[in-house]
Parts: sequence; structure tokens; C-alpha cells
Amino acid sequence: MLNQIRLLRRLQEARKALQCLDAILMKPKLFLSALWLLIACLLAGLVCGTALPLSAAEKIRLGEIDPLSGHLAKPGLEIHQGILYAVEEANARGGVAGRPVELLNRDDQSKPDVAVNQAQDLIFREKIIGLVGGYVDSLVGPISQQAARHRVPYVASASLQQAITSNKNPFFFRVSSLEGITQPLSHFLARTLKTRRVALVYAATPGASEFADNVQAQLRQLGGEVVLRDKFRPGWPDFSVFLLKLPPAQVETLISGGFYADNLILARQMRERPLGLKAFIAPWGVAYQSFIDEVGPGSEGLFGACAWNPGITQPGTEKASQAFVAGFRKKFGKEPNTTTMHGYTSARALLAAIEQVLQGGGQLTGEAVSQALARLDLQLPMERLAFDAHGDPRYYQQVIVQIQKQRLVVVYPPERATGQVDFSLARR
Repeated sequence: MLNQIRLLRRLQEARKALQCLDAILMKPKLFLSALWLLIACLLAGLVCGTALPLSAAEKIRLGEIDPLSGHLAKPGLEIHQGILYAVEEANARGGVAGRPVELLNRDDQSKPDVAVNQAQDLIFREKIIGLVGGYVDSLVGPISQQAARHRVPYVASASLQQAITSNKNPFFFRVSSLEGITQPLSHFLARTLKTRRVALVYAATPGASEFADNVQAQLRQLGGEVVLRDKFRPGWPDFSVFLLKLPPAQVETLISGGFYADNLILARQMRERPLGLKAFIAPWGVAYQSFIDEVGPGSEGLFGACAWNPGITQPGTEKASQAFVAGFRKKFGKEPNTTTMHGYTSARALLAAIEQVLQGGGQLTGEAVSQALARLDLQLPMERLAFDAHGDPRYYQQVIVQIQKQRLVVVYPPERATGQVDFSLARR
């Protein structure tokens, strides 16, 4: 009965439409006016469909959480600038699939509990489609848990702790990996420096602790030995007592798992007395022009590691890297660095996944974007970016650099080297 009533209503509506059409056809002027109105509407629709202003299109809202204050503010700001540049670059090209991107950034104050609160605010109040950013795993880990719980994709800019990806989280991805640092570092120590007795000092953070464990295990396999190992609280102001332990232990090489500020202190305090070291190497904090400028001549011969720097890029991406450096310099008035590039890379990944979903005609849901991230395979200046089943990058690999004449020279691996190790500068 209900279906019969609906059918009767549709027949009545069709009869009225035919009557209107008949009236228009009987009056030529009215017919022409209706025809021109139809053409104008079609043209207006065509123009709007191809040149809709970005401000009028539905925005893609992304959330960013970084330490913009507190003891991790320096790298947090650098990551933020890389993410911001990637978003503005996308908007300058017309947005993502014709839609503007809005970046909502939050400061976690270098505190895990604040990071959780900011993630919840972005997810529940701001209704963001994805999360990006993060520095050190004590901050990234809690955010990744929120991403999993609320089914929001999260691409971390700087994360290493293996425990975060040991249990599969389909909404968590990161652009860096611990193995991409410890593997080249350990082989450089064993094959190039030929060091056997090593000291390890590292920050008491999850990622830095795993870094120390991995380096120690890999060195043991390569014939080396960690004879002295110590950890410190982030922001520790004085390493002089630890440095006094090195000569009695006959340490050849000191490895630091500290961050930028920690390595500034170490570099300055090592100048105060001879330690008999072959080398000092720190993956985090040395491969920066700002570090060279602050330490001055005392930075000569120190070793660091990086995945990217101006002039140090993946083969075949030189033009893209140069364009990034020029554009970043114009916007911020300074040179980008390896931390900046980690932020940029993570944002590029999230934007590319969103674009894939939209171009495929899909809905922007957390599940759809996460599935697109899992399928990504991008060639970017820092790395070829593709994720494994746990969200770790498949191809992330850092290079070892030495500061020579106030410049970063790649000395390992051999296929990417731009110079040779200067052993006379390396001694401390």
C-alpha cells in the first residue's frame, strides 16, 4: 500500500513537470529565457567545479603536537617549521585535491601528560583527520596510544623506540628508525675507526636507552666492547665527573646518546683536558650548523650523523632538495637542518595519503588515510619512504659526518662519502 502511494505521488509530480514544459514550448520567448538560464547555470557550475577558491572548499584539518617550550623546545620548533612549510607548500599548489589544508599546532611543553591532553583536544574538539609531529618517544608514545584508541592516523616526525611498533598499531607511522642509525654507526666504528674499547653515555629516555642497547649489541658482534656505560637525566648540566673515568678505562671512542644541548656541554668540557680518545661521535646534535657556530674551533674533527642536510640528500633528489632549501630560507630566513627535514617528511607522508584517498573518490576517515599510508612509496630528499607492516620506514638510513673546516663532510658509508676521515682532527 505504501509503495502504491509513493508511485502515485511520483506520477503526479511527473505530470506537473510535463505541463510546465508544454507551457514553455508554447511561448518562444519564455522558452529562450529558460534555455539561457539553463546554460548560465551549467557554465557557473563548470567554473565553480574547476576553479573553486580554496577558501570556499572544505578544509582538511591536521593536528600537530610538538615540544615548543621546555627543554626540547629547540628541536620541537625545528620540526614544526618543517611541517608548516610542507602544508604551506601544498596550499600554494592549490591544496590537496583542490581542498585547503589547515594546520592546528599544539605545544606539549616537553611533558607526556600535556601531549596526551593536546591530542585529545585535537581529536575531540577540533575534529582533525590526522596527527603529525613529535620529538622523543616519551612524548610520541602517549600520542600514538591516543591515535590507536580513537582511530586517527599519526605520522611521527622523530621516533625510535622499538616498543612503540612492536605491537602492531595500524594508525601509527614514523619516518625514522633506530636501526637506520645504529647499523651505520656500528659499522663505521668497527670498519673505519677500527675502535675496540668504547664508552657510552646517553639520556634516560626510551629511545636513547634502546640506542645504547643496540650499539652495545652490534659492537659486540663486530669485535668491539663497551667498557664504560652511563646514563643521565635530560638537561644534565655537567659531565666532568664522567669524563674523568675515560682515561683509566682506556676508552678509545666516546659515543653520546644525548641531545643537542647535552652534546654542547660534552664538547666544551672535553676541551678542558686531554682524554686520549680516537674520536667523539654523537648521532643527535653534532650535525648542525648551529652546533658548529656555538662550539667554534672546538667542533673540528667531531663526528655526527644525519639523514639529510643541505647538500646531503638522496641521490636523484638534488633538485627537490635545493628547492626545499631555497623556499625554506625565504620563508624563515635561515637554513633548514636534518630535524626540520624530519618534520617536512612526516607532513609530506600524511598529505600524500590524504591525496590518494580523495583522488580515489574515498571518504576522509581515519581508516582510509591509514590504509593509504600503508601503501605509500615516495621518493623524498631524506629517504625513499615506504612503511612496513608495523609502521616503520623500510629505507631510512643515516650517514656519518665529520666536521672539517667548519663544514659537514660525509665519511660513511663509502658510496655516499664526500671526503675522507681526518684522524688528526678526530683525536681528543
